[in-house]
Amino acid sequence: MIRNFETKEINPGKVSERKVQSTLHNSSTVTKRNSNAYKLKSEFEEIFNEYLEMLWQSNDDIYLLLRRSTSPNIAREKLYDYLFYLEREIFDIDNDLHILEKSIQRDAINVFKSILGPTNEKTIGYSDIDTLWKLANNHEDIMIHTLSVGFLMEFIKLFGAVAGKSYIYRFDDSDKLSEPEFLSLNGREAALARTEALDDLASAATEYFHKFPSGLEENVIEKRKDNKTRILEYFNGSDEDWNNYKWHLRNVIRTAQPLIDLLDMNDKQKEAIKKAVANSLPFGITPYYLSLMDKDKNSQYDHAIRQMVFPSRYYVDKISEYRAMREYKFDFMGEHDTSPIDLVTRRYPHIAIFKPFNTCAQICVYCQRNWEIDQVLDPKALASTEKINKALAWFDEHKDIGEVLVTGGDPLVMKDSRLEYILKELAKKDHIYRIRLGTRTPVVLPMRWTDNLIKIISEIHNPPKLEVSVVTHFIHPYEITPDALKAVQKIRKAGISCYNQEVFTINNSRRFESVKLRRDLKSIGVDPYYTFNMKGKDETKQMMVPIARLLQERKEEARLLPGLDRTDEPVFNVPRLGKNHLRAMQDHRIIGIKPNGSRVYEFHPWEKNIDALPPYNYTDVPIYNYLEELAKRGENPMDYRTIWYYY
Repeated sequence: MIRNFETKEINPGKVSERKVQSTLHNSSTVTKRNSNAYKLKSEFEEIFNEYLEMLWQSNDDIYLLLRRSTSPNIAREKLYDYLFYLEREIFDIDNDLHILEKSIQRDAINVFKSILGPTNEKTIGYSDIDTLWKLANNHEDIMIHTLSVGFLMEFIKLFGAVAGKSYIYRFDDSDKLSEPEFLSLNGREAALARTEALDDLASAATEYFHKFPSGLEENVIEKRKDNKTRILEYFNGSDEDWNNYKWHLRNVIRTAQPLIDLLDMNDKQKEAIKKAVANSLPFGITPYYLSLMDKDKNSQYDHAIRQMVFPSRYYVDKISEYRAMREYKFDFMGEHDTSPIDLVTRRYPHIAIFKPFNTCAQICVYCQRNWEIDQVLDPKALASTEKINKALAWFDEHKDIGEVLVTGGDPLVMKDSRLEYILKELAKKDHIYRIRLGTRTPVVLPMRWTDNLIKIISEIHNPPKLEVSVVTHFIHPYEITPDALKAVQKIRKAGISCYNQEVFTINNSRRFESVKLRRDLKSIGVDPYYTFNMKGKDETKQMMVPIARLLQERKEEARLLPGLDRTDEPVFNVPRLGKNHLRAMQDHRIIGIKPNGSRVYEFHPWEKNIDALPPYNYTDVPIYNYLEELAKRGENPMDYRTIWYYY
């Protein structure tokens, strides 16, 4: 612990984790260190001052260093000295802090040093040390209304962790930290105690699983039979029609009225969809996918399915505002800058993307390529034969490309004959050893996987010379149905691998929600492949989740699964460059905290240590705001209390 650094008055912070968490959503009275610092003019200022007091209580060392500095730059230098002192103290023989707490402390120290860096301040255009110094010294220039509680929470957690007081393993200094019983035992006695501890972990996870039923459970299957009956009656269809994917395509829902007639919807959803249609924004839902939605608008299970295809008013307003310039405004991944020829995108040495078909069976709200799609099932979506052949010829000129991802849009919505032509042309190229089909049809249109489609793909699939694999896009257990099972099993029985890419959003990010998805995917024959942090597109920011939550999910929830169930990798897509593996902390770092509580990350390209490409700076969504939203949805923020220590 810190003792006598610079002055005997300095002691470690005293605020407990329980204290901070108990006030996360419920303000309490806190004795004011600076009772005259601000005149309370509003409830916000009162709450702000309570959190400000907790900030200083979390680490007296830092508070006193800030108070005793005559400028932000002097404070910076003193804090650097303090942090270097802490780093050395971690390795002192008489430091009895738990080794895992020391690990958190080291990470926090490195993050704080990064935040203090002048070059990082210049990069993000904001100085955290300037703000902290002004807060500590009641500086007249500080405008607390420019700051958020989320900003203070980030530093409350960081300051505590820097002092070795993250309280991950206990709530405060009064809690005694002891080793598990099984470590003090031997043989069968140790094994039984260990088993009991593991049973507790497994039971807790299983309890969470019950919150997220899949569409394979009998009561859900029965409910959806009723949905199917209502939808068929509405569209004058038969059971035979239901099993015909072309019928679903002919009856794709393109306006709000069928939804209003068949579902309970709130007024916000109705108005957003009506405005989307009125402004000619891409919108569409297959009758099959509609059947996965519960009729009751207050259902606790179909939230992810509805919000996958129901645009928010914010989304509609943003897309409408920039409709005329959407081609560049919403191209987050910079595909214009990575497209060497029409229909082709390339960001890696041995793989390229081929996009012959520019629409889907239905439209996902957070689609990466919403700037390209004009409407659901656009009759002009299929590229011309000339463009397709030119793109195919381009692959002949680049023989180091061994894998081609055929995507779009959704290429499986094309006619069989057109898909067969493209696959056969790619198969003729000796240097191509894998064709990957990117499609959401197993999720939104599983009856598309006809015997003829399987036959076409099977004839191309010719290991070891040429492999065909399917990459699909389930985002929630509630999407997994007997029809999806049937489609996937057809694919697998043809010897073709099937993988899943999950996009991590506010709608599938609760504790163990993605774990349940992985378990259910494996049960039908789909291997988890990637979990994508949502792309930082402004129009979909309401659905975004802090990077820290994805890291937390991977470490604390997915880690409980057997290895074969957690084969996916959490990734962040760097615009123009490609995927950054989030678990590889050497490829990203926090460089600042914005006034609204957002962390600013510096992401390094996958070419790091290979080629000197520039990093990408990304402003995340505030953790505090995310926890507030979870609380509105009935979650207990205490269940997520370690999120602050994932960097």
